[in-house]
Formats: sequence, C-alpha cells, structure tokens
Amino acid sequence: MGYATQVSTLTIEKPSTFNFVLQPTVIEAGDVMVTSFLRATSSRRTPTPVTIIKKEELFRGVSTNLIDALSKVPGVSQVATGPAISKPIIRGLGYNRVVVMHDGIRQEGQQWGDEHGVEIDEYNVQRTEVLKVPASLIYGSDALAGVINIISNAPVAEGVTKGNVFTNYQTNNGLFGRHLDFATNKKGFFWGVNTSMKDAGDYQNKYDGYVFNSRFNERSGSAYIGVDKKWGSTQFTYSNFYQHLGIVEGDRDETGAFIQTQGSTGFNMPAIPMQKIQHTKYTLDNTVKFGADRLKATIGFQRNQRMEFGNEESLKERELYFDLQTINYSLQYLVAEKNNWKNTYGINGMRQTNTNRGIEELIPNYTSFDIGAFHYTQYRTAKTQWSGGFRVDQKQMRFIDPASDPNRCPEGMACIALYRPPVETNKTFNNLSGAIGVAHDINAATTIKINLARGFRAPNLAELSSYGAHEGTNRFEYGNAALRSEKSLQLDAGIEWSNAHLSIAGNLFYNTVTDYIFYQKLSSVNGGDSLILQMNEAGDTEELFAYAFRQRNAHLYGAELNFDIHPHPLDWLHIENSISLIKAQFIEPLDGSKNLPGIPSARWLTELRFDLFKKSTQIKNSALTIQLDNTFAQNNAFTGYNTETNTPAYHLINMGYSTNIMRKQKVLFQVSLIAQNLMDVAYQNHLSRLKYTAENMSTGRMGVFNMGRNFSIKVNVPLVF
Repeated sequence: MGYATQVSTLTIEKPSTFNFVLQPTVIEAGDVMVTSFLRATSSRRTPTPVTIIKKEELFRGVSTNLIDALSKVPGVSQVATGPAISKPIIRGLGYNRVVVMHDGIRQEGQQWGDEHGVEIDEYNVQRTEVLKVPASLIYGSDALAGVINIISNAPVAEGVTKGNVFTNYQTNNGLFGRHLDFATNKKGFFWGVNTSMKDAGDYQNKYDGYVFNSRFNERSGSAYIGVDKKWGSTQFTYSNFYQHLGIVEGDRDETGAFIQTQGSTGFNMPAIPMQKIQHTKYTLDNTVKFGADRLKATIGFQRNQRMEFGNEESLKERELYFDLQTINYSLQYLVAEKNNWKNTYGINGMRQTNTNRGIEELIPNYTSFDIGAFHYTQYRTAKTQWSGGFRVDQKQMRFIDPASDPNRCPEGMACIALYRPPVETNKTFNNLSGAIGVAHDINAATTIKINLARGFRAPNLAELSSYGAHEGTNRFEYGNAALRSEKSLQLDAGIEWSNAHLSIAGNLFYNTVTDYIFYQKLSSVNGGDSLILQMNEAGDTEELFAYAFRQRNAHLYGAELNFDIHPHPLDWLHIENSISLIKAQFIEPLDGSKNLPGIPSARWLTELRFDLFKKSTQIKNSALTIQLDNTFAQNNAFTGYNTETNTPAYHLINMGYSTNIMRKQKVLFQVSLIAQNLMDVAYQNHLSRLKYTAENMSTGRMGVFNMGRNFSIKVNVPLVF
C-alpha cells in the first residue's frame, strides 16, 4: 500500500537475481487483475469495461441476495420480485442475455423466468467480475449483454489453513444469516468446505405494512478438493443450493389488507403460492502444463429443480416442476507468450435436458446442444494492448411445440385457444461472433480504450414454445416458434485518468440489436386487451392478459461515469460518484411507443467515506460512509399495449460503519453496521415486478412498494492457523 504497481517481464535462462524498487504514490486507483479473459490481465490494459467487486466490498454493503449487492455497480441493475428474487440486467439487457459464470462453468437454471433468482450462495462469494460488453467470443450464446463471473471456491495459498464464522441480521424482515467455511493447503494438496443459511420473514414499508408472503429461507453448502503440482492442477467441486420462498401476488381486500392464503405456518415459512428450488452442481477443473503452454479442461454437471405450489386444497401438489439437467464442457489451449503475442484456442458448450414433472406444462420437454470454437489473441507493446478474436457457434434444440399452428396466434392479433395436436419441432441456430479492442496509455495517468464486439443469443424455450400461465404473473404467454437469433454489435469507448487528488473513468456505448425479442400484450379484435379465461384450483374462472413474443430491431446507448475525489493530504476523505445513463428504443414504434421494455432509470450514487482511527493499533480499516442514492424518473417506459407505466424518481440515504478489531496485529473480528433507506422512503423501482400487482382500493396506489428502512449488522470472525 502506498506504492505504484510495477510490472516486469523476465527471461530466465539460468539462476539469476533481480532487484526491484517500488516508487511511492498517493494515487488511489491501482491495477486489478481480471481473470474473465482466460488469462489474468491488468484491468487498465483491458479494452473492455470491467468492474471488480471484492469480498470486502460485499461485507460493507447491505443486500438480501447476490444480484441485489451487484446492482450498485454502474450499468448493472436488477429485475426484482421482493427481497429474495433478483435477476441481473447489464445496460438494459437481462435474462438469457447475461451469462453468469460460477467457478468456471455457466450457471444454468431457468433464466427466462421472472420468479426466481440466481442460485448462488451470497455469503461464499470471494470475488465477482462484471463484463459490460457482448462476450459471445469466449462464452457463446447468451453473453449478448455481458458476463458476471463469480468466484467462490478458490483454494487458499500453500501452507495456509484458515476459515471464517459469519453472521448477519437485518431488522426490516428479520433476516438472520449464518455462514461457516474452512480451507487448507499443504504441499499442493488442498480442500475446503462451507455452509450457509438464511431465514427471513415478510419485509415491510410504510405504505404496505408487512408484504404478505415475501418471506423465504435458504440452505446452501459446497466442498472442494484438489492437487496443485509441477505438472498442473485438478480440482473437484460440489455445491448445493436450496431456496424455499413465497410468491407475492399483492391481492388485497377493501380495507387494503393483504389477503392471507393458506400454507406453512411460521415466521419465515412461505404460504401458497410458493416455490422450492434445488440446484446441485459438480465441477471438475483441470490444468495440464506442456512446457510453458497450458491445457485447461473443465466439465460440469448441474441439476436445477424448480417446483411451484399453488393449490390451497393440496399444499404438496406441484403445479409446475421443471427438472433441468445440464452438462457443461470447455477445452482451452493457452499458448505461451511469444514476441508479445498470447494466443488461446478453445471449444466449449453444453447439453441440456428439461423434463416437466408437475401437473402443468408451461414450457415443453426439450433437449438442446451447444458447441462453439474460438480463437482469442492478445498483443502488447510498452504502452498499447490489442485483443480480439472470432468464434463460430451452433445450437440445436428439439421440443414439442404446443403453438405450432400458424392460425393460432396471427401476428398483431388476439390469440384464440383452439385444440389441435402438438408437433415435434427441431431448431438449429448458427452464428458468427467476434471482437477487437485496444487500450493505449497516453501517459502514466491516462489510458484510452476502444472495443467493438458482436454478440448473439438464440431464443430460449419459453420464447419459442411457452403456452400457459403460472403463479406470480398475470399473463398467459404464447411462444413463437418462428423467432430468429438476436444479433448485437456494440461499440465501447472509454478513458481513465487519475492523479493524487482525482480519479475519473468514463465509458460511452452504442449497441444495435437485430431481431430483439420481447413480449407484447395482445389486443382484442374488438378493441381493448385480449383476455384468456382460465379455471383455477378452486373452480373459479380468472381472467389473464394474453401476451405473445415478437421481434423488432432496436438500439441502446448510454454512458457510465465514475469520479472519485481523494484530496491530498486529506487522505482520510473520499468522495466517490458513479452515474449510469441509458436509453433504448425500437427502430420503429409499436402502438405509439418506441421505448424498449425493462430499461432501468438513470442513477447517481454519491458516497462520502471517512477513514477513522488510522493511527490506532486496536482498530484498523475503520470507515464511516454516507451514501446518497438518486434514482431518476423513468419517463421513457414502453407504454405500447399498456405494457409498462412510467416511474417517478426517488432518493435514498444510506449510512454504514465498518471496522476490524485487532489484537497483537491479528484481526479478532470484523463488524459492519449499515442503515439502508434511513428516511424510510416509500418507492417503487422501475424494474420491480411487484409494481404491477393489484391496486390498493383503500389508497388508490397501484402495486407493492420496495423495502422500507432497514438496519443491518454483520460480524465476521476469521480463523487463521
């Protein structure tokens, strides 16, 4: 700390001694190593915008799930259904357009769905990297918007044995979290184990009171074992994630009170409707050295079981039960650097099988197979680094199409439920993708970056073949088997500059998406909304809005700006700012609206951080933070077919204090105290699905509001042997 990073390249032909002298610096922004590009690369020399979130940053923040924690990153937001359910959005694109990597393989659940999040233990995350560019070159289909690379089960250093005991309590919904991990590495043999638990009741805000059935609980654990020798390394990892959570429907009586449904009893036990998610994963990661070259081979198997319960007369009846089994594979050959060139050749993909085991089928049974081959290269000089490559992909899908009759849902007209035999459908999607980028150091303080990337995404099964409705939505969805792959071309330009008092990082992007897929509310042939009548479990008839998937060309553009003020010699003061702006439109308007659905509002986060007790030997790394979260109004909603409504602005004040308690220069424990939404503001995020639940007839307010004031305490006790 306090010295500039120095990078040197050495050629060692015989035993040698090298001396290095570091130069003092007060510049705050230092190099961070990025691993998402197959080789460890300095973030400053990476042409693409990347954000690194370390475990310490997650410890200082407050969140109810991992994606909620990452939504503070500029350009990253979340589609949320209460505290337990969040899906990542990168620069306005989400669902199957964002690849989530976890310990080397793609996390594969039912990404198309709104009602469940990412099945990863938040408490066990060591490091997260967010790539905010199309990354299909390396990761294939679905990386059209970017990649979230999560590292959890990384081995500890040679000769180290350590662990952590962690607990978290939050006042708003009574969330109580616990975590324990232990790991060791001796003479190249390493192993580790960990377990986590979360229990939470209904959250509350000043408009809705306690939001019925937003309660949840989680149980997760993992273990790994491996060896690291001169020939290379191998690591086997097992993980299991279980989540039991309620689904908020938002129905109320004439007094505004939520209608209580039957189900399990207890503070944190969900009622009907509810869901249970079990995600099991096995990964074998191998590296073999061939001289200075390396061969990396990874294979994984994961099973995602998502069960939905909605029958009050039979609480154990599984209305929906998706059983998704995925085999992931990856083979990469990393050629040693020669004449400043680094080349990587790879093949990766996956095979999936989805089986319906419930009484209803929202999507059909299917099998799919992905395979892609790529070449990625990097070239560097003293001040410049180039990177890029190309890739070819093929995705094959086989499913039973319940909406294959072209007369069933003509484009732009209401869908009419007519029975006819289902038809087996085979689909093949071929795509080319690539990227080229450059990062150039103008001087020691300034770096400019330019990157051009082409990404793609094959349609998912829900978009191709869904037929039905399920709990937590007010939609009856019709798939469209004629959908084509989405293709994107994104240009990024960025600049980074820093001195002793100020650091600035700015990014501009323009992304054009061909054949953008979206769902649209259908209109009746007689005018108004198209409604589908469906009988529920009680025998009553309910009306659902009819939706169908369509495609249109679109473009998205925006900017992200970070500027941090750390005036010298006031080293204890930090003023950090991040601004995110995005606008997204169809090339041609639909029903009078050009705006894309699901686009987050502009946001400005300002954080004042005061480093305290810097001379103390008993208290280290103490910091007091005051954060202003300014989310602007979203007046560019997709109002066509009454799909979305505009959302007003809101402003939140958050505060936090974190510190390490020391004894004999060792950390006894770490404490983090956080106050979120200190003024108890009642607000609705534009991407909250609860915004579109039923009207409160006693107040006239539509939907359910986000979490109110919340206090959190985190305590971590490191165990080092």
